[in-house]
Amino acid sequence: MTARKNIPIVAIVGRPNVGKSMLMNRIIGRRSAVVDDVPGVTRDRNYQETEWNGRPFVIVDTGGLLPTEQEGMSGMIRVQAESAIDEADAIVFVVDRSTGPTGVDTEIASLLRRSDKPVILVVNKVDSDAYELDVHDFYSLGLDDPIDVSAMHGRRIGDLLDRIVAIIPDAETDDSGAGVRIAIVGRPNVGKSSLVNRIVGQDVVIVDSTPGTTRDAIDTVITYEGQRYVLIDTAGLRRKSRIKRGVELYSAMRALKSIERANVVVLVVDAEERIASQDARIAGFADEAGKGLIIAFNKWDLIEKDDSTPGEFVRHAQDALPFARYAPVVHVSALSGQRVRRVLKLARDVYEQASMRLPTSKVNEAITAAVEHRPPHAGRRANILYSTQTAVRPPTFIVFTTDVRAVDHNYRRYLANQLRREYGFVGTPIRIIARKRR
Repeated sequence: MTARKNIPIVAIVGRPNVGKSMLMNRIIGRRSAVVDDVPGVTRDRNYQETEWNGRPFVIVDTGGLLPTEQEGMSGMIRVQAESAIDEADAIVFVVDRSTGPTGVDTEIASLLRRSDKPVILVVNKVDSDAYELDVHDFYSLGLDDPIDVSAMHGRRIGDLLDRIVAIIPDAETDDSGAGVRIAIVGRPNVGKSSLVNRIVGQDVVIVDSTPGTTRDAIDTVITYEGQRYVLIDTAGLRRKSRIKRGVELYSAMRALKSIERANVVVLVVDAEERIASQDARIAGFADEAGKGLIIAFNKWDLIEKDDSTPGEFVRHAQDALPFARYAPVVHVSALSGQRVRRVLKLARDVYEQASMRLPTSKVNEAITAAVEHRPPHAGRRANILYSTQTAVRPPTFIVFTTDVRAVDHNYRRYLANQLRREYGFVGTPIRIIARKRR
């Protein structure tokens, strides 16, 4: 299993609180990286694809780089930022005009010179021409001519993008397609990042025992058994009452957006705690969004079990998530690696099931048999005259009926279950739409 790079990577680096995340948001044109006035908010690498003048590239926002820090969270941030530098094709080094060059800036500049990567020195917070003279102080860092910008006001961002596309290589061709996008979701501290790291086989996201460590959604592209996957590691979703104003609120919104971006959602549950109400809520988000769903009970190595235990957990999942009985269950241990690769195989299978399109004749056979066994009623008997599949991911069917009221929520669920009985559709919600025949 190896990482696939198909377009150039540009890493944004710098010490904490110089405006890296705001600059990234300005570059990609939407609010992606978590922005807050507290140093150290962005802690993992955040990858986003963008383009300028028809030249695509991936921009990577990193945690604040503190080169002398070796231990604790700051030390992990340093390792992550240095990892981003190693994999980057070009580097945007952001400094703060208002402070002038600092000792940390000098250390980072020395690190970047040793990297032998093309570096653009960006002096941020130059909000007007009146501050341009301050930029000359940064020539002391020994890098090429700096460019002055204001990420907050959008000043000279176009000029910066021109310089970026001038130094990055052309995009490589990737014949494998977009791949299966898998969002790894769940409550805080259930082992989502550890699961991603175990699957990939390298530390690509920061893992820490403090709940809520992963605040940004991180995309990791891998291939396994010839299939391309994009793993989206998300911030843990807490109850709304526990989401604080600012960073955690926005991170929860990001996690929900990650579900929207995914083809398949893997809900990671702490096997010792089992499924809680917030897990059900997360599964509900995925179901409502029409995404494939897998339930992964993590920390399986900590469970006392016998031959009946796996089945007991499957029944528990079906009872706790009655609307998502279609979701397959896998028992994993991110710590030991037990069955973690099965998550990828299941995701591939679920994606294929969600992409399945039935011929109209097969749809009508299944629906006709279901109606004969249990006709719809709305005060008087209604008929379903014709059915067809109109979409995939999720599989969507339209049934034409003499009375739409008869094909209510319960009856649509019955029809969906009959389609599953005949054709599978494992792991994916099914949409049934009733229309009155004109």
